[in-house]
Amino acid sequence: MDIEAIRSGSQKNFPGIDLEDEDLNHCQLERVNLAGANLVGTNFTGANLRGARLDGANLLGASLKAADLRANLLGANLMQTNLTQTDLRGSNLRGANLMGAKLVQASLAGAFLSGANLTGVNLQGVDLRGADLRGANLNSANLKGANLAQADLQGASLSEANLEEADLRGTNLAGANLARANLLCAEVLGSNLTGANLEQACVIGTCLATHSRG
Repeated sequence: MDIEAIRSGSQKNFPGIDLEDEDLNHCQLERVNLAGANLVGTNFTGANLRGARLDGANLLGASLKAADLRANLLGANLMQTNLTQTDLRGSNLRGANLMGAKLVQASLAGAFLSGANLTGVNLQGVDLRGADLRGANLNSANLKGANLAQADLQGASLSEANLEEADLRGTNLAGANLARANLLCAEVLGSNLTGANLEQACVIGTCLATHSRG
């Protein structure tokens, strides 16, 4: 394997490659094909991966801090990955596993996260405006102060999730499971809660008179 060819960006096609624990920080990897690659523990800090193919890749414990990750991550394993300050706007994360990932100050606006596993993930203050989270698992996730305006959470599971002070304006929560969720002082103006399960949810300071419940 010519690691320098990867670092320099002179070659772009590396499906299934083994780059475990390699150091690729701040490399220009725009549109590189790493589909199905072994990227366990790989250091992509500050790297440019815009337009990259990472579908099915194993990024367990990898560092993508401050990286441009506007890429295809369909079904990727992102467990325990460092995504602090990472740009994931519009990324394809359908069916991805993000359990244990660090997403502090990450941007997921317009990202496609349908069917993704975000169980227990800390998304406090994260930008999820307009994101597609249909059928996603957000049980016990921390979404305090997160921006979910205009996001689609139809059929998503948010059991015991913390949505305190979250921006849910215009959010589609039809059929979502919000059992025992914390909606303290959340903004729900124009949201759609038709068929949503609000059993034992905390709605103190949240005006539910302005949303659609069907």
